[in-house]
Amino acid sequence: MNLHDSNFLKENNARHMWHPMAHPAEMIAHPPKVLTGAEGVTLTDVDGHQTIDAVGGLWNVNLGYSCDPVKKAIAEQLNALPYYSAFRGTSTGPAIELSYMLAEWFAPDGMVRSFFTSGGSDSVETALRLARQYHKIRGDKDRTKFLSLKKGYHGTHMGGASINGNANFRRNYEPLLPGCFHIPSPYTYRNPFNETDPAALAKLCAQALDDEIAFQGADTVAAFIMEPVLGAGGVIPPHESFMPMVREICDRTGILLIADEVITAFGRTGGWTGSRLWGVKPDLMCIAKAITNGYFPFGAVMIGEKVAEAFESNSDAFGNIGHGYTYSGHPVGCAAALACLPEIDKANVAENAARRGDDLFAAMQALQDKHELVGDVRGKGLMVAIELVSDRAKKTPIDKASIGKVFETAYAEGVMLRVSGPNIILSPPLVITAEDVAKIASAIDAGLSAAAG
Repeated sequence: MNLHDSNFLKENNARHMWHPMAHPAEMIAHPPKVLTGAEGVTLTDVDGHQTIDAVGGLWNVNLGYSCDPVKKAIAEQLNALPYYSAFRGTSTGPAIELSYMLAEWFAPDGMVRSFFTSGGSDSVETALRLARQYHKIRGDKDRTKFLSLKKGYHGTHMGGASINGNANFRRNYEPLLPGCFHIPSPYTYRNPFNETDPAALAKLCAQALDDEIAFQGADTVAAFIMEPVLGAGGVIPPHESFMPMVREICDRTGILLIADEVITAFGRTGGWTGSRLWGVKPDLMCIAKAITNGYFPFGAVMIGEKVAEAFESNSDAFGNIGHGYTYSGHPVGCAAALACLPEIDKANVAENAARRGDDLFAAMQALQDKHELVGDVRGKGLMVAIELVSDRAKKTPIDKASIGKVFETAYAEGVMLRVSGPNIILSPPLVITAEDVAKIASAIDAGLSAAAG
C-alpha cells in the first residue's frame, strides 16, 4: 500500500476522517479537494491542478507557503528541544524570548503579558476564564456573564460556542454555557433596525449594548467580547465609531473588553491589529493563526496592564491560574512565532493588505454592478465578502447548489474560494499581487456567470 499514491488518496478521501464544519455524509457523497503541495500563494491538488489560495489557509497563511525562515526555525527547534511543558517549575528559551517580543509588538495596544495557548479557540476560552477570575480577585464575585455580538465568531470550545452569535455553531450543542447574551451587530445589509447608515447603526448597536448591561445589571457582567472586524460571520466591518463607543461603555460599567484578534491581528485589516485600527486598547486580546503563518498550531492571550496588575498584586488563592494546556508555550511553536514576526514586519504586510484590499474590494464592487446575484460587498483590508442573493429586492439568500457552482467554476478557473452560507469569503495571503487579485476577480466572475446561467 502506497499511502502517497493518488488513487489511494482519492479512494480513501473522507472515508476515515470527519472534517470540521462539514456533514460527514455530505463529505462522503461529495469528497473535498485533496491538496498535496503549495508554493508562494499557489496550491496544488492531487491531480496537479493549481489554484491561487484566496482563503489564505484559514485566514492565517499571511506570508504564503514559502516562508523559509519559519520552516527553518521549526526544524532547528525540533533538533534542539522538541517539547517541554511550561507548567509551574519549568520554562524554555523560546517561550521567554517570545513573551518579550510580544510585549514590544503589542505595546501600542496596551498589552504587557502573554499566556500561551494552542490556537484561537483556546485563546478565547482562556480570555473568558481570566475575565471571570479578574473580577473574583477584585471581590466582584457576581460578575460572571458575557456579552457578545450576533454574527460574531469565537471558536468552538464550550465557552466560545456559547458566545458565538451564529446558530450554525450553537444549536447542535445546546444547552451551552449559561449567562451569555448577544446584541445586534453593526451589519448594515441586514439588521433589526433597518438602518443602512453605518454611523447611525453603530450608535444603535452601542445603545443596545448599554441597554443590555442595564437590564442584566452591570455588576453581573464580566466581559464584552468582539472581533474588531467580524470574520466568519460574513466579514462585517463596523463603523469606525463603534469600538470606541464600546470601550467607553465598558469603562463606565466596569466590564472588561476582550478583543478577539485571532483573524485581525498581524496586518490583515490593513492595520497591525484590528483594535489599533479603531484606536482602542482592550483589556484582553486573543491571538493565534498568523502568529506562526499557520505552520504550527499556536496562540496566546495578550493581557493589558490593568488585568496584569490585579493578578500580580494578589496574595490569595484567587490569583492562582488553575488553567493551561499541555502545549501552552510549546517551544517549537514559540520558535515558529519568533521567526514569523520579523518576517511580517519586514514584508510590511499591513500596507500591502490595505492596497490589495482596496483593489479586491473595487473588483468585487464591479462584479456587483455586473451580476444580479451579488447583493452586498463588504470588507476591510484583505478581509472581503460578497453576499449572494437570488432576489436583490428581497435579499433572498442564494441556494446551496448555486453557490456551489460558483465555487466549482472558480476552482476550475484556478482560484480556491471559501463558501460560508450565502457568502463568498476572501482572505488571501497578505503577500498577494495586483495580478493575483485580477485572477481572483476573473474566476469569481466566471463562477457567477455559471450560477446565473
